This record gives sequence, C-alpha cells and structure tokens, in this order.
Amino acid sequence: MTRRIGVAATAQFGAYVFERLATSHEVAFLLTRPDAPAGRGRKVAPPPAKVVAERLGVPVLQPERPEIEDVDAMIVAAYGLLIPDSLLERALWLNVHPSLLPRWRGAAPVERAIMAGDHETGVTIHRTVKELDAGPIAAQAVFPIEDGDDAGAVFAHAAELAADLLEGVLAQVEPRFEAQPDEGATYADKIGAADRRLDLDDPERAVLVVRALSPHIGARATLDGRDVIVWRARVEEGRFVPLEVQPAGKRRMTYDEFRRGLR
Repeated sequence: MTRRIGVAATAQFGAYVFERLATSHEVAFLLTRPDAPAGRGRKVAPPPAKVVAERLGVPVLQPERPEIEDVDAMIVAAYGLLIPDSLLERALWLNVHPSLLPRWRGAAPVERAIMAGDHETGVTIHRTVKELDAGPIAAQAVFPIEDGDDAGAVFAHAAELAADLLEGVLAQVEPRFEAQPDEGATYADKIGAADRRLDLDDPERAVLVVRALSPHIGARATLDGRDVIVWRARVEEGRFVPLEVQPAGKRRMTYDEFRRGLR
C-alpha cells in the first residue's frame, strides 16, 4: 500500500529515522522546529533533521506551532512539540519511541535506560495521542544494550530498527493497535544539570552516566582541579578511569593528553 507521508522530526534520532524512511518512501515534507542558537557560540543553526532534508531535497516546514499539509500518515520521531488534537484528527499519526513502552515514557528514554543499567531496550511504534507516549502500540521490538554502548550507539540501532518496524506498519491497510498497559510504566525525565555531574565515589554509576550522555550531551566532573566534560571512561580495579575529556574552550582529547597539558 502506498501512502503519502510526512515526517515530524528535529533532534538527531529523528534525523536518523527520517533519513532511513526516505530511502524507501516518498516523503512529502519534513515538519521540524525553527532554527535556533546552538553550541558554545550560540550561533543560529538548523536542526539535524532539516540538514538531512535539505540534502535529500525534501521540502521543509518550520512553523512555531505544528502545521501540516494533507497526508495519509505522519511519522513523529524526536520532534519536540505537542501535536494539537485538530491535527491528530487529520491523519494517522505514528510516534517512534526508542524504548519498550510503557517503560521510559518521556524526553530521555535512551539516556535513562543506560543510566539505570538496563540490559535491553527497544523501539515502539504507537499512535500519537495527547497523553505523553501513552498511545496504543502498533509494533515493538527489543535489542540488547551491549557493554560499552553509549547513547549514540543505542540511538543508531534504534533508528535502523524503527525503519524496519515502520515498513510493516505502513504496509497495513488498517494498522492494528494494542493498548499499552499501565503496569510497568516509568518516566524518562529530561536531562538536567544535576544529572550531568559525576559522583566519582561511585565509579560504576559514573561510567553509566558517561555512556548515557555521550556523544551528544556530556557528563561533567572536576579532574586534577579542572572542570571538564568526560566523553569516555571505564572502571579499573574499582576506580573511575577517564579516557576522553574536554576542558572548557578546548577540543576533545585523551585523558593522557589532558594530563600532559597540566605540566
């Protein structure tokens, strides 16, 4: 079955899903958030999904409030704005969520899963509803979180799996949905400043946080008297061992390079 589809995506995970979807479907347009200041210099920059759309030649819509053209289905992946009921009634809206719902509903499902030490996660395709990530499920699949996987690796795996699941759902004349259970629901709150600060007295937990916040956010610590972002680390003989760090205003570097620069 051929559907006229649009994609609503903003963040990097949404960009991954959008790009994979566009290889097998004709996407009418990308709905994304307006360009915004980003990075240390706070220069106005396009969202990651827009960068992909422009490279693929897909039309881009960037309204302050969600608006869409006429389509049969809208795929939502890390868009970041609430979809009003008036739009939900105009098409089939399918949300791509990188967790095994109802576990880790909310803004940071991958990060929270890694921080919690989960050994597996997955992707859920569900109908977009007003309640946060609570819509009935059309498809779901699980995959392991391997030792050493950071958030980037998990997001990439989830995007590939999401594209496969969407193929099956979009091929159905009338997708079948099953209500989510309330039992087992947990919430993945947005990552805040306190979440980024490492407790080096708890090295196992600290390494989980580093993995959860790499390569997109970064965990913070004070090492050798300097505040740094820690991008990679491991535990050795019960100790926290940083491997890759980034001092303020500097590039990423190995911890050994950082130590040599202090001499």
